[in-house]
Amino acid sequence: MSEISVASRIEVLQAKQELSHTKKGLLSGVISGALWGLDGVILGMALAMAPFSGGSSLYAGPLAGAAMHDGFAGFWLFLYNLFTGRWREYGRTLVTKPGMIVCLASLFGGPIAMSGYMLGINMAGASYALAITAMYPAVGAILAVFLLKEKITPRVWLGIILCIAGAIIVGYTPPEGDFPQFYLGLGLALLATFGWGMEGVLSTFGMDMVDPDIAIGIREAASFVVYLIGVLPIAAGLIVFWDAFKEQSLYYVALAGLMGGLSYLLWYRALNMTGVGRAMALNITYALWAVFFGWLLTDLELTANLIGGAVVITVGTLLVVANPKELVQLRNK
Repeated sequence: MSEISVASRIEVLQAKQELSHTKKGLLSGVISGALWGLDGVILGMALAMAPFSGGSSLYAGPLAGAAMHDGFAGFWLFLYNLFTGRWREYGRTLVTKPGMIVCLASLFGGPIAMSGYMLGINMAGASYALAITAMYPAVGAILAVFLLKEKITPRVWLGIILCIAGAIIVGYTPPEGDFPQFYLGLGLALLATFGWGMEGVLSTFGMDMVDPDIAIGIREAASFVVYLIGVLPIAAGLIVFWDAFKEQSLYYVALAGLMGGLSYLLWYRALNMTGVGRAMALNITYALWAVFFGWLLTDLELTANLIGGAVVITVGTLLVVANPKELVQLRNK
C-alpha cells in the first residue's frame, strides 16, 4: 500500500472523528436547552413558595434562590467529577491562568447573569424571563468573532437571529397575574443576556487548556462562594437562604440545581466542541422548552405569541444545526 493511500485513509478517519465530535457537541447544546427550560420552570415554582415569597423582600428571595441553585449545581457536579476521578483537577486548575479566566467567567454567568435571570423570573414570570434572556447569543457571537476569531456562516447568523426573534415574540405580551414589576423584570433579564454572553466567550477561551467538566464545576462553585460572601449580605438574603433549609422549597431548588448543573455541563461541552455562536443558539431553545414544561407542570396558557415564537425558534435551530460538516471544514481552514 502506498504512503499516499495510507495518508488519505488517515485523513478520512480524522474527518469522520471530527464530524462525530461536532455532532455530539450539537446534541449536547440541544439537550442543554431542554434541561435549562425545565430548570427555569422548577425554579419559578420554588420562588412562589416559602421562604422565597411572602415575607421576603423583592430581591432577597430570588437572590437567595440563585445562590442555592448554584450551590446545589456545584455540589452535584463535584459528585460527578468525584466519581469520574477528576476531582483533583479542581485545585490544579485554580492556580493556572485558564482557571482564573474560568473564575472570571463565573462572575459574569453567576452573580451578574443568574441574579438578573432569577429576579426576572420573580418579576416577569419564568417563561417570559427565559425568553428575554435568550437574546444572549447575539452578545456572545459578536464577541466570539472579535475575541476568539470564530467563523460564523451567514446561514448560522440567520439561525441565531431567528432564535432571538422567536424568543422576543414569546416574551412580548405581559403574562396574566400579579407581576407589578414586569418591565423591571425584563430589564434585569436583559442584564443576564450580557452576563451569559461574556461567560460563554471567556469560558471557551479558558477551556483551551481546561477540561470542560472541571471548568463548569469551578464555575458553579465560584459563583456560589461570591453569592454567599458578597451578594447575599448586601441584599439581606442570608436569612432567607438559611430559612430555605427548613422548607419544602429546598427540594425544588435542589432538583433545579441538578437540572441546571447537567444543563451547564452539556453547554460547556457544546461551547468546547462547536464554538460560542452555535452552542449559544442551541442552548436558547430553552425558551421553547420552558413553554412546554410550563404548560405541562404549571397553569401556563398557550397563546398565539408563545406558539408563533416557538415555531420561529425551531426554524432558527434547524438552520444552526443543518450542516455539521460545514463546521468541521471551517475549523480545518
